[in-house]
Amino acid sequence: MQRDSTGFYAQSIAGAETVRAFVPHPLPPTPALDLSGARQQLLEQASLAVGRLDALSTLLPDPQLFLYAYVRREAVLSSQIEGTQSSLSDLLLFELDEAPGVPFDDVQEVSNYIAALEHGMARLREGFPLCNRLLREMHAHLMKGARGNDKAPGEFRRSQNWIGGTRPGNARFVPQPPQELEACMAALEGFLHNTDDGLPTLVRAALAHVQFETIHPFLDGNGRLGRLLIALMLHHGGLLQEPLLYLSLYLKQHRAVYYELLGRVRTHGDWEAWVDFFLEGVQQTASGAVSTAQRLVALFAQDTQRVQTHASTSARTLQVLNCLRQRPVCALKQLATASGLSFPTASKAVQALVGLGLVHELTGRRRNRVFVYSAYLAILNEGGEPL
Repeated sequence: MQRDSTGFYAQSIAGAETVRAFVPHPLPPTPALDLSGARQQLLEQASLAVGRLDALSTLLPDPQLFLYAYVRREAVLSSQIEGTQSSLSDLLLFELDEAPGVPFDDVQEVSNYIAALEHGMARLREGFPLCNRLLREMHAHLMKGARGNDKAPGEFRRSQNWIGGTRPGNARFVPQPPQELEACMAALEGFLHNTDDGLPTLVRAALAHVQFETIHPFLDGNGRLGRLLIALMLHHGGLLQEPLLYLSLYLKQHRAVYYELLGRVRTHGDWEAWVDFFLEGVQQTASGAVSTAQRLVALFAQDTQRVQTHASTSARTLQVLNCLRQRPVCALKQLATASGLSFPTASKAVQALVGLGLVHELTGRRRNRVFVYSAYLAILNEGGEPL
């Protein structure tokens, strides 16, 4: 499909510089997207994979357990794309009020990502529309107390920003001038509300993500919020009951292609190449999530059998193991409280799990020890190494 670009350039004043800033045309693209042939097959495969992922909420013994772990994995991955060094272990230690092994601001950003997602999902379930006000509310949660706390949390920017480079004059990309921002976001909000355009929800999410990243409406946090927007749209569009589809690992693994395709949409109007990439990512990510859930269910069954076979006090040991399924990194004191066992009994159960090789201690301390369900965390950590 031949398009020259997806917008136009306007002059913007940025400090002492006058720069060309890109103003995107409203969605959907003109001419209309070509969704025939191989692209239609990609769409069908991605939709089928998302359907299988959605079915997890009825097939898993405890879907909230998987959701808890998967949301945190996504928060780590999405924040790593923006340069944080947090790992999943760091986040879980932070949630225990334990000192993580990275700067506080890094893990605070990851924790804020979870808070923003949970706020957005709660509002949608209350019947609140997917709109600019909700995005601003989520942004306020995303920036709270973190490095971006001084960058207008919850407010659209009133000054020129840029992507790449040291200043707007040598930037890789300069989004629209601040005076154009309200109109651009109003048009995006209109697209989010207009579900009668005949476009499938997955395609709408693909388009909206690029448009949001192109507008770059906030001074900071646009990448993370743009990725959260995908999860919200799939829930709001009825494809997923729970926010279980996250593309951060896929985008992290293909960062160069991702940025190149965003650029080609803006300069050449090549929406089709982006949609192909997006749909491939959805299919791979959804299938990967299903596989991960199946592996976790198998792990839990295997480890339950090991405890029942080898632990002398298997009932109590299983109580503690079940708590570690809920929180794979946990302090001994919290394990005792969560399992309803006395501290000495919980301690003996944990030592039985250590003896079986299922659990190991993280801190090396004699007091206030913290234990991790090793194989569980290893599965969740796949692909989660900092960049």
